[in-house]
Amino acid sequence: MKIQVIRALEGRNIHSHSPLIEMRVDLGEYEHQPTSAYPEFVSRLLQLLPSLEEHHCSRGQPGGFVQRLREGTYFGHVIEHVALELQALAGMQVIYGKTRRAKDGVYNVFFEYESREAGLRAGEMAVEFVRRLLAGEEPRPVADLVAELQAIALRTGLGPSTQAIVEAARRRGIPYYRLGGSLIQLGYGAKQRRIWATITARTGCIGVDIASDKTLTKRLLEEAGIPVPAGGTVTDETEALELARSLGGPVVVKPQDGNQGKGVTLNLRTEAEIRAAFRLAQRYAARVIIERYIPGRQYRVLVVGGEVVAAAERIPARVVGDGRHSLRELIELVNQDPRRGEGHEKPLTKIRIDPVVELTLARQHLDLDYVPAKGEQVRLRDNANLSTGGTATDVTDQVHPQVADLCVRAARIVGLDVAGVDLVMPDIAQPLLPGGGAVIEVNAAPGLRMHLYPSAGKPRAVGARIVDWLFPAGDRGRIPIVAITGTNGKTTVTRLVNHILQQAGYKTGMTTSDGIYIDGRCVLSGDTTGPRSARTVLMDDRVEAAVLETARGGIIRGGLAFDYCDVACVTNISADHLGQDGVETLADLVNVKTLLLEAVRPGGAAVLNADDPQMLLLLQHAAGEPILFARKADNINVRKHVVQGGRAVYRRQNDLVIAEQGKERVLISFSQVPLTAGGRLAHNVENVLAAVACCLNLGLQDAVLRQALMTFHPDLEQNPGRFNHFRIGRLNVVLDYGHNPAGFRATYEAVQAFKPRTVRAVIGVPGDRCDSLIIAAGRTAGALFDQLTIKEDQELRGRKPGEVAALLVRGALQVGFAEENLRVILDEREAIREAVRQSLAAKPGGPGEDWLVIFFEKYQPALTELLATARSCGREAKLVRYATTGEAAVQQGQRPLAAAAAGRQATWDLQRLAIPSRRCSVD
Repeated sequence: MKIQVIRALEGRNIHSHSPLIEMRVDLGEYEHQPTSAYPEFVSRLLQLLPSLEEHHCSRGQPGGFVQRLREGTYFGHVIEHVALELQALAGMQVIYGKTRRAKDGVYNVFFEYESREAGLRAGEMAVEFVRRLLAGEEPRPVADLVAELQAIALRTGLGPSTQAIVEAARRRGIPYYRLGGSLIQLGYGAKQRRIWATITARTGCIGVDIASDKTLTKRLLEEAGIPVPAGGTVTDETEALELARSLGGPVVVKPQDGNQGKGVTLNLRTEAEIRAAFRLAQRYAARVIIERYIPGRQYRVLVVGGEVVAAAERIPARVVGDGRHSLRELIELVNQDPRRGEGHEKPLTKIRIDPVVELTLARQHLDLDYVPAKGEQVRLRDNANLSTGGTATDVTDQVHPQVADLCVRAARIVGLDVAGVDLVMPDIAQPLLPGGGAVIEVNAAPGLRMHLYPSAGKPRAVGARIVDWLFPAGDRGRIPIVAITGTNGKTTVTRLVNHILQQAGYKTGMTTSDGIYIDGRCVLSGDTTGPRSARTVLMDDRVEAAVLETARGGIIRGGLAFDYCDVACVTNISADHLGQDGVETLADLVNVKTLLLEAVRPGGAAVLNADDPQMLLLLQHAAGEPILFARKADNINVRKHVVQGGRAVYRRQNDLVIAEQGKERVLISFSQVPLTAGGRLAHNVENVLAAVACCLNLGLQDAVLRQALMTFHPDLEQNPGRFNHFRIGRLNVVLDYGHNPAGFRATYEAVQAFKPRTVRAVIGVPGDRCDSLIIAAGRTAGALFDQLTIKEDQELRGRKPGEVAALLVRGALQVGFAEENLRVILDEREAIREAVRQSLAAKPGGPGEDWLVIFFEKYQPALTELLATARSCGREAKLVRYATTGEAAVQQGQRPLAAAAAGRQATWDLQRLAIPSRRCSVD
């Protein structure tokens, strides 16, 4: 029994809209063994984890899981429940899980988590726990497992201050990413604001540096007329004693760059006390502050965005005697309070016995073995930081206006938008009079615990006040997000929607199967259609709108990178990728794609293909308003939808028509849309309809849509690899990414619009497709094309050389394809070279021209080989860019590279074919 794969699905996923741990577990010899065959295992499991008795499981009532255990369930299911229960015992609110058989001996186990790291560890623990029990071994004690999970959660979880801000953002509907530690991104793209604990994106670096230098802070405050304690900075004990004598009276000793009260000692009167305090302070900083001690009550005032939002009186750590226990024992008893933790993870911090405590007691002529009388209060520290065991009482409603103004001024002088101003004064409800108190410190990144969880008084929603400061009313930190999925056409639709938004003035971020683009520049090449790539776009602070091609694999293996999108589009669904990642049927594939539709925000749009047989099933999952598109106006689904008041986009004759609010309007004639070759390329007509439908909910003007449609071409610059049409003499060559039966058919039908004489093809299918799908692709190609050259991808994806080609040949022959018209050349470049040469050598005859369609694995090598072969045959390859009249075509030959003109170098050498390229140019 072992774990093959374990990972966290951190967002919406096909199993749940909440984060899950996914484990693939090989059960080994226990594959077909039910729990009913192991009564001793069941008995021992329930003995060690009796709280499993409360699990409902599929029975919907407490005890349901135990019934399943005794009747007989499989051990993957047991692992799921153990992982959930260990987390629950560690204090995490998790209940959901499910287990599914993946293949012989292997099960996929899914379960909820709160802490990612603790959830992953709980999965590992559960497998080991069950394995040991089955082997008759003693598993690790449950208490130890739970303690480890708690420690992991505390170590890796957010602190209370950061958590309060994140929770406030969540309540406002503001999305967030955890970037590492306490560094959080709130919002997406250009609307984002970052926080690091309580340091915000509006906090200036200079202000933080000033606040970290206590001497500089004091000087700036003093020059501004704000009362501060007299004092200075020293580096040795002699200087410390001399400065203390010059100040007269009791003094405070603290490190210049300290925080959280570390190394701070108050109310020192004797030389011995000052020497000891100096040595303690120097543990934290080389330079030590000596300043006059100000008697009074200690307060912390929280300033956010120029306003006092909370205030607390801080009480130094102390214990109350009972006449029986020593001070050491009383501290231990106080630390048992469940509200106290080791660090900042709980409302209060445990009191640590350290040199400061010992020094404070010694000045009271006490030690840790002293037994105070009942009711006797013993001060353990003089400084009142929560991080050293102090407590707090809320006094927000008592702050005098003059004191509030003084604190706001202090924060502004230091340069902090969020500041914790420490005061010592007799009463915060009274004005701060000369000689009656002082501002002790101004803190950057102030902790919020004392305001969130005061020991007395009213808790304050300070996290929400910080969120309101960063995101004024109505701002939810969101940018328009359009997510596009489907079997075919999604890359073209993604690129076109991106182009439309750019024409509307947005700086866009786009993920596609060829790279990530930010503001029109490629920042990462490759297949970038998963959640990691989408997150890259949504993390970029330049991006004002995101257009995300979202592929099946990324959805399954990583879920979604966003909580909601404004528009989700499913271009179409046909058989592809079956037999991968648990997707065995078309219904499974539909289930994967529907995740996008379920992620549409309230008021958003779900764009669906009314010509697709799966449309009605998809419609059931549409969380937003359905907007349909169709190739024909008389589509029955569209007609019903429009009659019921829905919106739709469709083709009537050669016009693109939009139906809204029961009215129709013509947006543009397809004769003006070069992507469709004047309306002849039916598959691109469909892609244009989908893209326009995606934009209906984004508030764009019709003029913007028209301009964008007239300026988007199926060329190497704007839509590389998707029906790129070349002329080599009398031969027409199309480069296209089609790799499944539907893709082959769509490209063939597009070529037929040009009334060809013959249509040859170079075909291949990725090796990770199932045998039946590859054979079906061969059948489709054999039924359509006149000649076939069958090649294989360079990456065989687990297949043996020649295996995919043999399946394609079998499919072609099944439909009666003539063997003399079929060749197998496994190397893609060689296959392209030979197909081009053969096509150029063919004798003309009959009406029409010859066409060659090259379905490639990787675009750049295929393009390079095509151009090189044309040159070797003494011909010039020219890219055809369709004119907006819909009739004429322009053959583009020699002209300067746009990339070169901009001072950039293209990623491939186009040499004689000088076509501008937008793909991944670099400075």
